[in-house]
Amino acid sequence: MTSSVNGDSSSQSSLTRLAPLEAVLFDIDGTLCDSDPLHYEAFREMLQEIGFNGGAPITEEFFIDTVAGKHNDDIALSLFPDDLPRGLKFVDDKEAKFRTMAARQLRPLDGLDRVRKWIERRGLKRAAVTNAPRANAELMISVLGLSDFFDAVIIGGECEHAKPHPDPYLKGLEALKASKDHSFVFEDSFSGIKAGVAAGMPVIGLATRNPEKLLMEAKPAFLIKDYNDEKLWDALEELDKASGPPSV
Repeated sequence: MTSSVNGDSSSQSSLTRLAPLEAVLFDIDGTLCDSDPLHYEAFREMLQEIGFNGGAPITEEFFIDTVAGKHNDDIALSLFPDDLPRGLKFVDDKEAKFRTMAARQLRPLDGLDRVRKWIERRGLKRAAVTNAPRANAELMISVLGLSDFFDAVIIGGECEHAKPHPDPYLKGLEALKASKDHSFVFEDSFSGIKAGVAAGMPVIGLATRNPEKLLMEAKPAFLIKDYNDEKLWDALEELDKASGPPSV
């Protein structure tokens, strides 16, 4: 693990100021589950089939720059700048392929059940906030066994602006009737971290796939490698001490 994931002890105080904690908001792709490899595989196969980039497979760097964390409208425009209708049809077809793959292959990130239980024991409000289409979001949440966990599911495409704008996270807070001063976010992408920070909340970044240097540019409170990372549990322990005993 690199030093940027480890960070320093000052990150703990960035959560203690939230006491008493009211809510936790999660992105989905790359945050609840390591789904980026499935998205990458679907894009790579389908773009190669139509001869994109001269038929050469796209690289992971291209995927990170063009696709990861972005809304499908923006992806379509990046891939097909001269034919947006074709681009929109392409990303719709790609999402259908992804859902077929995800139904068989999706797995939760390490430690997700541990943090889920921590949240449930404290009776905290929780929302999923994503740039993914609703069909994807609901499928992933169902496959992960979290359909009854989330109080709200916010879709970026159903907001005035998707991430990296703060609108989806602000809508999430509104749906939960929670304060940004007593809530935090889990995110794995530059655009998602930027959105959470712009909404006024500390964001814990998951260095699942995206480069740590890129994620740090979006100013997360700190980075973790997964939900078992002791950096996270040190911070939550400090937050517990500041909040007092769980209410449930």
